[in-house]
Amino acid sequence: MTDIPPAAPRVPVERGLPVALLSCPDYAAPRLRQAVFQVLESAGPRVGAGLRVLVKPNLLTARSLACAAPEVTAAACAWLLERGARVEVADSPGFGRAEDVARKIGLEAALRPLKLQVRALDRPVPVRLPLPEAPGRRGARFMVARRALECDLILSVPRVKAHSQMLLTLAVKNCFGCVSGLRKAFVHAREGRDPGCFADCLAALWAALPPVAALADGVRAMHVTGPSRGRPFALGLIGASPSAVALDEALCAVLGLAPAQTPLGAALERRKAEGCATAGWRAEYPLLRPCDFDARGFELPRELAHTSFHPARFVKSCVRRLWAACKP
Repeated sequence: MTDIPPAAPRVPVERGLPVALLSCPDYAAPRLRQAVFQVLESAGPRVGAGLRVLVKPNLLTARSLACAAPEVTAAACAWLLERGARVEVADSPGFGRAEDVARKIGLEAALRPLKLQVRALDRPVPVRLPLPEAPGRRGARFMVARRALECDLILSVPRVKAHSQMLLTLAVKNCFGCVSGLRKAFVHAREGRDPGCFADCLAALWAALPPVAALADGVRAMHVTGPSRGRPFALGLIGASPSAVALDEALCAVLGLAPAQTPLGAALERRKAEGCATAGWRAEYPLLRPCDFDARGFELPRELAHTSFHPARFVKSCVRRLWAACKP
C-alpha cells in the first residue's frame, strides 16, 4: 500500500498562475495546431529535454464528442516533442480498451506521424488517499496506474463537458482515468452514493499524482447532459495552464459558474488546492479573459444523478464494460 502525504504546493504562493484562453472556431488545420501551440507557449508547463510527460486525453468511449478531439491531443504531443520531452499517450476508458477507442475516434491516425501510440493505463498500484475528516468517513483506496505515478508531469487533455454526476467534467476530473480499468466502476459504485465524498476522492487523487498541467478542448463542448450522451455546443475555446485547477476555475468563469457550484470545485476549495482563488492563487490571463467568450445557451444538468450502490446496477455496468472491452 502506498500512503500519500498531503501534497505540498508545487508553485510558489506569491506568484500568479498563467491561464491562456484563445478563440478557435473549428478543428481545421493549421489553425487548430497554431492555437494549441500559442496557448501552450503562453501558459503551458515548463518542459525540458528528457522530461517524462504522460499525455492523458479524455477517452471515455468510442463517441467522438465524448472524447477530446484527436487534433488537439496530437498538437499537444507535437509541442511537447519539439521541446525534447519523452511523451507517452495513455488512458483507461470507461468503456472499451484505450487502443480501440483511439482507433475509432481517429486518434491513432492523428498520432501516427509523430510515431506515438496510445497505451493503456494499467499495472495498478494501490494508493491510499486521505480525505477531509467527516463523521463516518474514512480514507479511500484507489488502484492507480503505475504509468501515471511514475511520470514527471501529466498533461490532462479534457473536452469541456457537462456531467450528470459532477455537473462539469474538466481537467481535474479527467485524472480519474488514471484509475485502472474496471476499478473505476467499483469506485463509482462505492463512493458515488455520497457526491461530496466522491468529489473529495477525486481531489485527493489529483493531489496524489505528479504535477498536472492542462490543455482543454472547448472548441466544440458538450452540454445538456454528459459525459457521453450530451449535445454539441460551439464554445470556440482552447485553453491551457500549468495548473489543471486554475484552468478549471477559468472554464467555470467562462460558463458563468463559481467553482464551488460544482462538487469537485467545492472539494478542491476545501482542500485549499493550489490554483484555487479562495486559497490565494491568482489567475493571470496573457491572451483572452473568461468574459471574452459567449457561453449563453450552454445548459447544465438540472439535477445531478448520483450513482447508488445497487448490486444489480453495478453488475450490469461491469458486464457492459467487459463486453465493450472484448468487442473487436
